Amino acid sequence: MTVLVTGASGLLGAALVRSFAADAGVEVLAAVRSPARAEAMFEALSNVRIVQWDVMRPAELDGYGVDYIVHAAAETGSRAFVERPVEVIRTTVDGVVNVLDLARARKVRGLVFLSTMEVYGSPTADPVTELDYGYLDPASVRSSYPESKRLAESLCVAHAREYGVPVKIARLTQTFGEGVRKGDGRVFAQFAEAVAAKRDIVLHTQGNTARCYCYLGDAVEAIRAILFRGQAGEAYNVANPETYCTIREMAEMLARRYPPVRVVVDLAGAAGRGYAPEFRMRLSVEKTRALGWTPKVGLMEAFERMIAYWRLEP
Repeated sequence: MTVLVTGASGLLGAALVRSFAADAGVEVLAAVRSPARAEAMFEALSNVRIVQWDVMRPAELDGYGVDYIVHAAAETGSRAFVERPVEVIRTTVDGVVNVLDLARARKVRGLVFLSTMEVYGSPTADPVTELDYGYLDPASVRSSYPESKRLAESLCVAHAREYGVPVKIARLTQTFGEGVRKGDGRVFAQFAEAVAAKRDIVLHTQGNTARCYCYLGDAVEAIRAILFRGQAGEAYNVANPETYCTIREMAEMLARRYPPVRVVVDLAGAAGRGYAPEFRMRLSVEKTRALGWTPKVGLMEAFERMIAYWRLEP
């Protein structure tokens, strides 16, 4: 069996490559734009082959068999959503078209597209199931990310219906753990860096947005469950409902756990950081649980594992 993972040098992509590589009888194709970094990451894994592929262009994978695909290549930096919105949209949309074309041509047995909870916009339901949607402003430049993910999902469903491509959609909340790089830019990484450096956690908003989070290892297991047991054309939420909290509550939790770190609010320059509008979204994961998946690692443990990982890094 051969599994192709796009975006293989990213956080989720790399974790998926290692997970599949641990399975007996599996060859993993790790697709990346720049092979050098990936070669260093996976050099110890004899059943991983690095393939150079920028998903913005059609695949050139002659000579490789492909049974399953996980499309993890994406732009996830909030600042990019407002500074490079055209590139964000085209990476998402052109990328998924090329992956779907490959899946159709190779008649793959399964494909998962990694989407986001942001496709829900501002729903009023609590918890939010895969059928609950709210307002999303297409004229807001920051909507480059969620709107393009919505279109990509629509393309996935269209290919499933019209061409029989066995594509499933994983709607992920913010996911982290070992492997997150310093300077990641997302709020959880900013908080963890502050804790690791023993400096104050600085909030650039009032911190009222509330969401669930997910530990990296739990997310990998969810994606595998969706790939092998999910239904084509269906979307599945991936989150740990037990982690639901506001950004401020998360910061205060870390400050209590790691004194003398404090929480400081500094709203200067917040508009240019690309943060999503304030929202509260508790995701339902009952549909994903029905595939046999259960999240296991809580919020504090996820932070502790990530911070410990950084301390071990050279």
